[in-house]
Amino acid sequence: MRIAFRSFLGAMTVLGFVSQFCVAQDNPERPRRPGGFGGPIELGPDDVAAYAPPPEGFKSRREGIDHGKLELIEYESKTVGTTRKANVYTPPGYNTDTKYPVLYLLHGIGGDEGEWVRFANPIDLFDNLIADKKATPMIVVMPNGRAQKNDRAEGNVMAAAPAFAVFERDLIDDLIPTIEAKYSVDTSRERRAIAGLSMGGGQSFNFGFGNLDLFAWVGPFSAAPNTSPPEKLIPDVDAAKSKLKLLWISCGNKDGLIRVSQNVHQFLKKNGIEHVWHVDGHGHDPAHWSSSLYWFSQSVFQDKKPIQ
Repeated sequence: MRIAFRSFLGAMTVLGFVSQFCVAQDNPERPRRPGGFGGPIELGPDDVAAYAPPPEGFKSRREGIDHGKLELIEYESKTVGTTRKANVYTPPGYNTDTKYPVLYLLHGIGGDEGEWVRFANPIDLFDNLIADKKATPMIVVMPNGRAQKNDRAEGNVMAAAPAFAVFERDLIDDLIPTIEAKYSVDTSRERRAIAGLSMGGGQSFNFGFGNLDLFAWVGPFSAAPNTSPPEKLIPDVDAAKSKLKLLWISCGNKDGLIRVSQNVHQFLKKNGIEHVWHVDGHGHDPAHWSSSLYWFSQSVFQDKKPIQ
């Protein structure tokens, strides 16, 4: 009953996102913001960049270094009742003698398992960071967060929004067990991370805080309004303080959805929950998301303080 009720609440939250998105798109009097939707944008003194822009070529293929591998896998989803797909990156030198940490990297409402591959070149981004010893060698799983039988991003993508809440069960009950059976994975919570963009950022907030026994590292990038309200998202402040290894939040200062992450940031600040809050000069766009992945990847699975 708890899981069913939680899925219902998640679906209602996502439907709220659909409503806000449609209002932002259909109301001609609402200010339009470059690179995103929603608004208005009001920036506070905390809403500043914690990081510089990534260096030129950060996600371009480099010769003379070892390269990882990207493969498209299939897995059986009892949650959805069908076979589903995910892209999986394995780092250079991957071998079964090593137990690797895993990052689950989620896409936005109009994307699929190939969205990160298309605009962020994650193979090259991670290969470069690992070659420079700036990132821990890790497995990166890029699934389809639209947990329904027809999970293609086609037609009215907003109609499929509730399936993004259902994905919590698909992720936990079906995908994670598949990855841990197929690959050489460290299965401890301290070696499992979740991050994502837009709708996937909201999922990262919701699933990360909702499953602190599974995820120690959480990275929402320009989270959408599917994010639960802070008081519901973090009902146990002490648990969040003790269990989170890293909470890394970002948004662009031209993104009409920045208020979602601002609200969470202010709640975290008020309650003394340590986190990174990075606001760059982008909108709701791939430039922000790939830049965020670049910096987040240099802190996840590392004991040192986040690079700032």
